[in-house]
Amino acid sequence: MTTRLLLILFILFFPLYSCNKSKPTKSDMEIAFTQDTLAVGFTYWWPESGPFLGLCGDELTLVFSGTVTEILQPTDEAGPLYTSQKGFIKIDRVFKIKELGPNIYANQQYFVSDCFDGLDLRKGDQVLVCCYDYENDLSIPGGKSILKIDALDDPLITSIKIYIDADQNPKKIKMDMKLWEKYGLDDALRRILECEESK
Repeated sequence: MTTRLLLILFILFFPLYSCNKSKPTKSDMEIAFTQDTLAVGFTYWWPESGPFLGLCGDELTLVFSGTVTEILQPTDEAGPLYTSQKGFIKIDRVFKIKELGPNIYANQQYFVSDCFDGLDLRKGDQVLVCCYDYENDLSIPGGKSILKIDALDDPLITSIKIYIDADQNPKKIKMDMKLWEKYGLDDALRRILECEESK
């Protein structure tokens, strides 16, 4: 009797359990963070920044959300090239990691770069960060590559995850044009969308 009852309960509840478990996507990454800091170089000479670079969308290398933990005072450390201002971010969630060989992201929990000048960010701000690769190492073009968000479940996070999960197909986030317009990135999204639609 007990065995039959357990079998009936199993048959009734197994479909409910299996339906509730959503399949993880590419951007649902489980990271066991280490207490190390990832130092990323500033490609200050790049004319573009943000998640939609290039004519047809250059591949993102590292995308994550996090919280600004400290921003130092600007310095002239970089000489006449640009104003250097170091900032630190505690990484909360990682959405994309591109294989780069020995220079790949190695689960560091903290990020530092000197690209924070002019970003209007403060300690405690939550951000979405998009990095690229340059000469087989991580880089960040500053500007719109560090976007202040309202929360770590911001609609921008949902949109970038859809974009990543679709192998950076801009058609999948076409309806988010107004969302990206808030950050001045609608023209960049439109450009790569036009490229994709012309294929």
